Amino acid sequence: MNTTHTITLCMGSSCFARGNRNHLAIIEEFLADHNLQESVVVEGSHCEELCAHGPNIRIDETLYQHLDAGTLLDILDRHLLKNGKESS
Repeated sequence: MNTTHTITLCMGSSCFARGNRNHLAIIEEFLADHNLQESVVVEGSHCEELCAHGPNIRIDETLYQHLDAGTLLDILDRHLLKNGKESS
């Protein structure tokens, strides 16, 4: 597998309840739609210790906070795709 990106979802109770439960499905669908399953690793973390700012998702070294579904899709597009092609 040639991994080019890592997505880490905080799965602590606060982030999970604030949306990361649903964000996982959005991420998985995005990766499938863009044939990125082989190049992106999705993992969970127990807690990012930033509960008041959740839901928290880290893509590579960048932490994103207060995400909703629309913002998440924009971030995935910007981070993982470049001009309609996979970013490496």
